[in-house]
Amino acid sequence: MNSENNSSTSAPEIARVLIESLPYIRRFSGKTVVVKYGGNAMENENLKNSFARDIVLMKLVGINPVIVHGGGPQIGTLLRRLGKESRFVNGLRHTDKETMDVVEMVLGGLVNKEIVNNINRHGGCAVGLTGKDGDLIRARKLNIERKTQELSEPEIIDMGHVGQVTSIDTAIVHNLTRDHFIPVIAPIGVGEDGFAYNINADSVAGKMAEIMRAEKLILLTNVTGVLDKQGGLLTGLSASQVQDLIDDGTIQGGMLPKIQCALEAVRGGVKAAHIIDGRIEHAVLVELFTDEGIGTLIKG
Repeated sequence: MNSENNSSTSAPEIARVLIESLPYIRRFSGKTVVVKYGGNAMENENLKNSFARDIVLMKLVGINPVIVHGGGPQIGTLLRRLGKESRFVNGLRHTDKETMDVVEMVLGGLVNKEIVNNINRHGGCAVGLTGKDGDLIRARKLNIERKTQELSEPEIIDMGHVGQVTSIDTAIVHNLTRDHFIPVIAPIGVGEDGFAYNINADSVAGKMAEIMRAEKLILLTNVTGVLDKQGGLLTGLSASQVQDLIDDGTIQGGMLPKIQCALEAVRGGVKAAHIIDGRIEHAVLVELFTDEGIGTLIKG
């Protein structure tokens, strides 16, 4: 009896959600959405499964999801098991040759294939890639400038095999999406020198969205979105408003690289960028297919 009452009570709400989603499904069908997948959403089993189902549903309703994933905690875990200490500069992991071998093993192997398997297990058809496949991501060595009061000139820090994107050839990604596959991309690039480079996943996702002229870029984070100085969530921002928030110091710290990535993507032609809380189950669907969403939307 109770189950019948619960079912009848929830039916109108279920119907409302479905009806609310229809215009969004129509609007985004046939469009590309690049999703940067990382943080807690990659570590919690319930969140892993809800993310996989979100991606499968997106594909089933005609959207072309392209996933770029991180894996910093998993890399750190394996390095510790191998007795190797991680060193960070400005939030980037110093990556020597030995560390790069671990990065490729974890990102291109363990993490990438787990995501692929999860999506396929929930009814999708995913294919894992790194930037080495199909000459997808070309990169160059990234050196960091660090300014201190003690030094008259900025200190140039050699980050080893940390790279930045120089170009992306999306031919293989277009071929996969056309043939109804879901690309899952590890952010490893190749330089003119033939070496592999570890690239920030947000940067790869933003550049991928820009070059593919994606309808949306979605960045999953471990925070609710962009906050004002009082800690309130800012839900809708223009590119100029975002720049003002950077200039006045409202956006700083760990959020700054994500915001700059989103800003560059929007200025480069992506219709909208979303910074959303990946700790919420089905965060991607809620942001895409409901009127209110759950994070910060940035438009040009």
